[in-house]
Amino acid sequence: MSCLARSFQKLSLNNIVNVQTIFLRNKAKYVEKPTPGIGIAYRRKVHFPDQYTVKPLEVTNLGGRDPESGRIVVKGIGGGIKQKYHWIDWKRIGPKEGPPVVAKVVKIIKDGCRTSHVALIAYEDQLKYILATENMKPGDIIKTSCHIPRIPVRPNEGDAYPLGALPIGTQVHAVEKYPGVGGFLVHAAGSYATILRRTENKHIVIMTPSKKEFSLPQECMCTVGKLSNADHINTPIGSAQKNRELGNRPRSGWWQRKTGRFGRKIRKPPPVRVFSGPKPEAAEEVSLTVDRPFAKTLRAHFHY
Repeated sequence: MSCLARSFQKLSLNNIVNVQTIFLRNKAKYVEKPTPGIGIAYRRKVHFPDQYTVKPLEVTNLGGRDPESGRIVVKGIGGGIKQKYHWIDWKRIGPKEGPPVVAKVVKIIKDGCRTSHVALIAYEDQLKYILATENMKPGDIIKTSCHIPRIPVRPNEGDAYPLGALPIGTQVHAVEKYPGVGGFLVHAAGSYATILRRTENKHIVIMTPSKKEFSLPQECMCTVGKLSNADHINTPIGSAQKNRELGNRPRSGWWQRKTGRFGRKIRKPPPVRVFSGPKPEAAEEVSLTVDRPFAKTLRAHFHY
């Protein structure tokens, strides 16, 4: 009887295992597909070290795929020549009082991962990369200061000052969105923002290349000048092979450019967008409740 019971037990266990394997094999794995256009790039992934360095960083080409799930998110990306990434130091930190920090431009190089050129600068015993301006060349001296004087300064190309320290009409780039977060606006080659006016709440209104106006705190840092490689937008690709080297896959032959025969829609720019700082945390609401209803009497007061 014991041998018979043991054989029936093995038979039942084998049947259960086979049923489970068949069920798991046919079960579909649900993977949430990310949405493009929310600040995540699916062209390349840069391997940043723990500390800042001027050594070119390694890059993994994603080809339009999500790095976690491996699913294609953006079509039209793939191939391309392998490029090294130069880590840009977006924060230009200077003294709030006293003379500015002086740095020297060592060299200007091309970066395959961005459109504008990159400048290697040296100050004291440190090296770092910044975005190069249009007329910047090796040997130039640039200044950085966080002081806002009563009279606007007269800056040179490559100098970094707060928006409140510059005169109206100055061309700037790498503008901070909030004080201390680093250059956030205007990074493309040949682009610049213009300082338009000052407001009563110590804000500076600038106009970006897209004709949008932003009202930013006067303490936000920016770099003076127009970005380099202005002919980037006017340089034709020339051939399909060159487009593949840039990392773009061929598109469908059915796509045709709009000829503009019926004109274009002319829309007015959006209103000025004010950046006053990060939103404060909502205060905790305290609600008082009464268990018994109000009882109105003939007298001039209420009983609870």
